[in-house]
Amino acid sequence: MNTRALVAEFIGTFTLIFIGAGAGALGAGLVGVAFAHGLVILTFAYAYGHISGAHFNPAVTVGLWVGKQIDTANAVAYIVVQLIGGIVGALVLAFVLGGTGTGLGETVLADGVSPIQGLVLETILTFFWVNAILNTVVSGRAGNLAPVAIGLTLVFSMLMGGPLTGASLNPARTLGPAVISGNFADIWLYFVGPVLGGVLAALLYIGLLKPKD
Repeated sequence: MNTRALVAEFIGTFTLIFIGAGAGALGAGLVGVAFAHGLVILTFAYAYGHISGAHFNPAVTVGLWVGKQIDTANAVAYIVVQLIGGIVGALVLAFVLGGTGTGLGETVLADGVSPIQGLVLETILTFFWVNAILNTVVSGRAGNLAPVAIGLTLVFSMLMGGPLTGASLNPARTLGPAVISGNFADIWLYFVGPVLGGVLAALLYIGLLKPKD
């Protein structure tokens, strides 16, 4: 087990929740929240991409596992560390903000959005994100600009999905604030949707889009 990689995954996921969810909790607005998340991914992809691959998301790890980019033991370790990082990030955020009164940037369904609609949206948006990772980083076709493409994919996904589901695209992003605030409403779809989106992106990549050797 690569300790350096696990530390990188913990710090990256912690930062995504602390900064991304923190921006939401502080009322940064849709654009501000979207860019807070996207900039964390962009920056830490450059910082830790060479160490862990900069997943910071169990759905990404599952997608890369399906795409045979990570073995089972490391994938499980990554996911455990990511979920812990999300919870610790939300815990520290609650401490800094003086409690959970802000909601800690939790991802919840908007009024009028059904759980099935939320599930479909989270699946599609996570598909976009993992698709971007596979066709830039994994394919090697985007070079040093891969983190930019990945970060911007998260930004545009959140700009569209934020008002509807909070645009989690990441079980760790949802779990952290949910555990600390105690609000587990519809949490299942924030696990099933992103993981399904990651798997579908991986299947498309290995079945059709993967560059020929």
